[in-house]
Amino acid sequence: MAIATEHAPVVEPVAPSERRLRAVDLAVLWGDLGIGLLVLVTGALLVPGLGFFPAFGVIVVGSLIGVTLLGLAGAVGARDGLPTMVLFRPILGVRGSWVPSALNLAQLVGWTAVELWAMSFVADLVSEQVFGFSARWLWLGVAAAGCTALALWGPVGVTRVWMERFGAWVIGAIAIAVTFLVVTQDGVIETLTAPGEGGFPTYGLALDLVIVMPISWLPLVADYNRFAREPRSAFRGTFFGYLVANVWLYSLGALLVLSTGAEASPAGIAGGILALAGGSLAGILFLAGLVAGEADEAFADIYSGAMSLGNIWPRVPERTFIVAIAAVSTGLAGWLTMERYESFLFLLGSVFVPLFGVFLAHHYLRPTTRAGAFIGWGLGFLVYHWITPTGPDEWLELVGSSLGTPLGVTFPWLSASIPSFLVAFGVALGAARIRRSAE
Repeated sequence: MAIATEHAPVVEPVAPSERRLRAVDLAVLWGDLGIGLLVLVTGALLVPGLGFFPAFGVIVVGSLIGVTLLGLAGAVGARDGLPTMVLFRPILGVRGSWVPSALNLAQLVGWTAVELWAMSFVADLVSEQVFGFSARWLWLGVAAAGCTALALWGPVGVTRVWMERFGAWVIGAIAIAVTFLVVTQDGVIETLTAPGEGGFPTYGLALDLVIVMPISWLPLVADYNRFAREPRSAFRGTFFGYLVANVWLYSLGALLVLSTGAEASPAGIAGGILALAGGSLAGILFLAGLVAGEADEAFADIYSGAMSLGNIWPRVPERTFIVAIAAVSTGLAGWLTMERYESFLFLLGSVFVPLFGVFLAHHYLRPTTRAGAFIGWGLGFLVYHWITPTGPDEWLELVGSSLGTPLGVTFPWLSASIPSFLVAFGVALGAARIRRSAE
């Protein structure tokens, strides 16, 4: 089999000489990708309905579940030296792997648009505070150009130069500073111990909201971990780097809402940070740093979108895909709202949680059949929507008329992610055993 370099066709494994990322490199990479404005926003969605300590318990449990799956998938990428979507070829077949590739492309274009939207929104808020003018489309163009440049640079350079020498330090320092401002406020003890008000989200929905953030990186993880030196270090770096960041930022987002009364949106979180800093220059610098740090997430989305397209059209240069994805996402960035973002998060989980149940069953326990893989994926998707239906109104009406009252309404503690994963995992293993007994 041919050996690939960082910019060679994605269907070929990375050359051993290109596998230079150590556990600490991957911890920096995934820790940096786990720190961002949108993680704060998603953490803010958990309260005040639950209260802080119940929300924190959900954050820890959901992070452990999601990040374990992320680390296991990343270790497969390090072992085989291939991007995630190419790793579906032995499971679903070459053309079958185009299905998750297309779905992944759709979600990555959406994620890139969300990131650019949030970056331009906050940058515009900073420009109004500092310069007294609003120019959101200008900041959107600047953000898109910068993120595209990082994607063209590639994972190894971005990790070992941009993140380790600059980006991770800046975003980490800002997160520490904002955390200090929150926990040293007057009345913080009362804020932490105040009971939840009930309503949205239920415990099951809250768990899904936490799990979905690391799960959203599952289709991307091998795109970067294929440059790891070996699978064990890839797992360790991915697990610990992302776990610390996810628990920290979700909790900080919850604290920002409770302590400042901020709205669970990029504008609300930005306003909360400015309020904590007393509207000072420090607060503005914090926001500017968060905007710069969000560029890493957008870079990853753009780059991995190119990897997904490369699985379908391996002869097309990845640079062509990178520029095209960035252009489409920039156009979409002006259309988003927070309501669409919440629905988008749940829809991601319903597609990719069961898909990676099949993936992990195949790569860690026993190779499954193509039919078993597709059936397990489909059944897992349906189970997810039986518990927590999400998506367009037409789909919600169809699910309601077919399956009746969602189980999540009857059992508000029930998470959709775990049963969905287990059903897909079990069906894939069952298909593998049937094939083995027939041989």
